[in-house]
Amino acid sequence: MSLFLKLQTKATSVFDRALNVTAFAAAVLIILIMLTICFDVVTRRIGYPQKWTIEIAEDYMIFITFLGAAWLLKKEGHVRMDILVNALNPKTQALLGIITSIIGIVISLYLVVWGSLTTWDHYQRGIFQMTPLLMPTAPLLAIIPIGSILLLIQFLRRTYGYLGVWRTASSGKGDQ
Repeated sequence: MSLFLKLQTKATSVFDRALNVTAFAAAVLIILIMLTICFDVVTRRIGYPQKWTIEIAEDYMIFITFLGAAWLLKKEGHVRMDILVNALNPKTQALLGIITSIIGIVISLYLVVWGSLTTWDHYQRGIFQMTPLLMPTAPLLAIIPIGSILLLIQFLRRTYGYLGVWRTASSGKGDQ
């Protein structure tokens, strides 16, 4: 096994573990949202509503989205029109996968750049949310470029995988 192949295998393994950690973190945040909302319902019922619970739930939802997106893409769990895609031949399915992955790469790259610039701007200017907790916005926005980098890498991996399927289907080896 060549050194490059060993490095590639190790990098893939590390990245897959990172995706599992982010998906686990997203699952924990979902549970925390549930507990926070339950706490809010109970305290509101006894006459002591908490102003911060909804804010926490809102902030966690953006983290859940960007922590779980790349893992979900790896599992091919995003919404797609299976009835249409399954009716296509393998070569066309692979081509469609390549096209959608390239679109995903472009969008992810945009989110990385825009998210990084916006996060840095909010950090430099010391912007806070005008909410009961007065949280700084930069840490909340930072999840956008972080999650988008993971999504970008996964879209690149997905494109590479579909290219392999497309080449195999083009050479006729997939028809045997």
